[in-house]
Amino acid sequence: MTAYLMAPARPRRALAKLTLTEAKLLLREPVTLLWGLAFPAALLTVMGLASSGAQSDVGGQRLVAVYEPIVIAFVTVALAVQVLPTLLAGYRERRVLRRLATTPVGPARVIAAQLAVNMALALAATAGVLAVGRLAFGVALPGQFAAFLITDVLAVTAMLALGVLIAALAPTARAAGGIGTLLFFPLMFFAGLWIPRAMMPATLRHIGDCTPLGAAVQSLQDSMRGYWPHPAALAVLAAYTIVLTVAAVRFFRWD
Repeated sequence: MTAYLMAPARPRRALAKLTLTEAKLLLREPVTLLWGLAFPAALLTVMGLASSGAQSDVGGQRLVAVYEPIVIAFVTVALAVQVLPTLLAGYRERRVLRRLATTPVGPARVIAAQLAVNMALALAATAGVLAVGRLAFGVALPGQFAAFLITDVLAVTAMLALGVLIAALAPTARAAGGIGTLLFFPLMFFAGLWIPRAMMPATLRHIGDCTPLGAAVQSLQDSMRGYWPHPAALAVLAAYTIVLTVAAVRFFRWD
């Protein structure tokens, strides 16, 4: 709180200082580091060790290559839907945001700083997953890197908007954590965590195409194989980003 009150008056300097402060606070949380960095690498390692070669039931790919985009989706949803809303709802519950509203810093910059930190952490974790896949198991890097990056940024943005919306609607930090956990399972189901999308029945796969992480994983898998994602999948991600952002701004409460 003291760091917020002492932030420089200039908007850019204030936001930069807040972002650095929020990054330090976030990285001190062992659970965040576990879910955001360590667990994805461990999950991909397990998949890599279980991958025995190309499998016809997943499009002739190795299991580790199939799960790489799914693990990236896991990182995104874990940070955005479980970590972020709990923290923001906790700030409101402890009246931190209300007190900041009376200072030159303002509560909106705190949220912007949190979004920037979580975006950076999600992209860093994505790079880590790609590095583990490449160096440990020989998974090729994305053949369409620009499409891969666009998809990843859209997916992270959509999920962060969902996280802020959860924080806006949840009355307490505990409620925000509960809502995030409830949403985590269906989001990751349609992303293919338990059943790879290639093995899903056509109906489930079509439903998954309309979910943010289902569309994201399909687009990431396409760009990994060197294809440009289908415009419909990118449109789904963009639509979720816009709608969830508007809803989060509309319903967010500072106290």
